[in-house]
Amino acid sequence: MPKRKVLHYDAFSSIANMGNPAGVVLEADDLDEKSMQAIAEKVGFNETVFITSSKKADFRLRYFTPGHEINLCGHATIASMYCLKTLGLLQNKDSITIETNVGNLPISFANRKGDLFITMKQDQPRFIPYHGSISALADSMGLPEETIDISKPIVYGSTGTWTLLIPIKGLDPFARMCPNNEMFPEVLRENPRSSIHPFCIETMDRNAFMHARHFSSPYSGTKEDAITGTASGVMGAYYLTYLNENSEAADFFVEQGQEIGRDGRVHVQVIRNESKMDVYISGTGVFVQEFEVQYP
Repeated sequence: MPKRKVLHYDAFSSIANMGNPAGVVLEADDLDEKSMQAIAEKVGFNETVFITSSKKADFRLRYFTPGHEINLCGHATIASMYCLKTLGLLQNKDSITIETNVGNLPISFANRKGDLFITMKQDQPRFIPYHGSISALADSMGLPEETIDISKPIVYGSTGTWTLLIPIKGLDPFARMCPNNEMFPEVLRENPRSSIHPFCIETMDRNAFMHARHFSSPYSGTKEDAITGTASGVMGAYYLTYLNENSEAADFFVEQGQEIGRDGRVHVQVIRNESKMDVYISGTGVFVQEFEVQYP
């Protein structure tokens, strides 16, 4: 069987084995979709990103869970851009454009207090109301129904990847969450391939504004995402859409991963632009290791 070199980077943390792990495969033009999927399955991370050439942008990125391809992944983008920049593969550029399945997106690089931070723009936010059972939704997370904060909207949100945003009453329920991912397609009837993203506006870190966990669709082949870039970005758009409709911008940090020992931070910035919102997320990364996988 052929072998492929995979670079393991952790995104949204500068400490190895914190944040969110991603597999990065460089110079992947020779790989077809079937091979990419097989490699991602062997790697086993929530996402593996394949960097190929592009006629429309500086690079094309394709993202695969162990189960299927997804259109956009925040943490794998941050990881792969950190990889390219620190390996000197960007000719000292401070900004580039990447081609993704949701279109071309700008990427910029900056140093913050000695750490390299990558900023990516996400797709325009979209929301769909959730009309399913609140009781069944709570049960799918292993929680009593009263822990869900129904004073705030429960909605599917996307800035490139769909997730169900579920407001929770405070931090305490997060440590007790025990998801039954196999229930999700039946509970999420409007969007059965969606993940779910419980969050609250109470944090462990006083410098963060929102706390969250992220439970994967059963079709993805994983259970939980440690710290989620696309969902963090759409939480910023959620905040301006439903919680602070009069504000022109949002700028805050999201914390995630503490319950599973993968503490990380996402910097979220959202700016109203007439009838649209421009959504940006930023984070750093760290190289962990290089390994090879065999694939059919």
